[in-house]
Amino acid sequence: MSSEYKATIGLEIHAELKTETKMFCNSKNDPDEKKPNANICPVCMGHPGTLPVINKEAVKSVLKVGLALQGNLADYTEFDRKNYFYPDIPKGYQISQYKYPLVSGGELNGVKLTRIHLEEDTALSKHKGNYSLIDFNRAGVPLMELVTEPVITSAKQAAAFAKELQLTLRYMNVADANMEKGEMRVEANVSVSKDSKLGTKTEIKNLNSFKIAEKAIEYEIERQTGILEAGEKVVQETRGWDENKQETFSQRQKEGSSDYRYFPDPDLPKLKLSEIKEFGSIGLANEIPDLPSEKRELYRETGIKAEDVEVFVQSPFLGELFLSAVKAGASPPITANYITSDLIGLMGGNIKEQKFKFSIKSFFELLRMLSKGEIGSRAGKDILKIMYEEGGAPKSIAKEKGLYQQNDMTELRALAEKIISENDSVINDYKSGQGSALQFLIGQAMKETKGSANPQVISEIFTDLLK
Repeated sequence: MSSEYKATIGLEIHAELKTETKMFCNSKNDPDEKKPNANICPVCMGHPGTLPVINKEAVKSVLKVGLALQGNLADYTEFDRKNYFYPDIPKGYQISQYKYPLVSGGELNGVKLTRIHLEEDTALSKHKGNYSLIDFNRAGVPLMELVTEPVITSAKQAAAFAKELQLTLRYMNVADANMEKGEMRVEANVSVSKDSKLGTKTEIKNLNSFKIAEKAIEYEIERQTGILEAGEKVVQETRGWDENKQETFSQRQKEGSSDYRYFPDPDLPKLKLSEIKEFGSIGLANEIPDLPSEKRELYRETGIKAEDVEVFVQSPFLGELFLSAVKAGASPPITANYITSDLIGLMGGNIKEQKFKFSIKSFFELLRMLSKGEIGSRAGKDILKIMYEEGGAPKSIAKEKGLYQQNDMTELRALAEKIISENDSVINDYKSGQGSALQFLIGQAMKETKGSANPQVISEIFTDLLK
């Protein structure tokens, strides 16, 4: 992007909520349903004469998110009809919120929020050749929409915000927000200008991964900059992302609120939230867990590496394993290293929660043995591998496999003398001042003892014998 121009970006992010039933009916809310049109009823299919009923748990979830993000919870709210005709909305309108959202304001990751409101999702359209199929399982699923202020200045910042929101929703257990399943969708409003006055914006819809969102925003910034540098005007429109061409493309002229002809839904009651006991902010606050930002600071305070902090933020169950070990007296750097390097390696890089064959108590015991010098680092890794694959107690494994660290001076001295007698050329290298020769000798001792020799003790013995 030309240094003369600056980008202004606002995001609209939709996330399906984890409720048992849909937003306005009792049809099951199941994102994993494989059979099309299995979870439907006359209400979510828009049959004449049916009446919607508000899902209280969905309202509660959005209020909790608003509270967690320091937003202002509404006292009065209502649902509106957003009128448009498309096959995925059989009623001819979507029930959403316009003038009175559930939450106003707030902040996340340093980005100010405009609002958070609640609506119903649409059906899923599948296009095949010259015809389309529609699956109504998703129609009517509770959908939270979060809108940011136009204060984001780069594609990278936009992607980071979306990632932090996904993480926050998962911590709060209100949404799984899997983008690959369409449970979270990102739309970006992008404009560029030379000064503080906002330029003409375009909206990029249906960005279904963080990587694609970042690429699409970067492309759109460059596209608009090129148009302005050529002396032309940017057209306000809705655009999509073509993954094959790696570019955005025009879909339609951007609609305004007047195009949707919003008006309050006459079939749904107005809500005075202060009169509903379950929606009191004090009670809701008690249901909000530690958020990613709070956990991140807690991990940082232990002094571990920044990359390890992010691993534990992304994987709460590994984070809890780390904190539990540290609280029990384990060294934070050693604990973090064994989890992020060795344990995750054994897990095949998958940091999602899984059941281990070893107990937390056994993991603590392994770390204690390391800190006390009972076993060496190599032995610790070997024992952890056996614990992961077969289970068992670390003390029993160390004894059975002969992995306890050897500190017996007599045995280690005899071993060192044997190694010296077998490596005349290395001894000559050592005596000529090559420091690496000593490391070779120590390595041989560790190999002979299968990693059980105390490397500090064996180093001192070699140094003494080679004087």
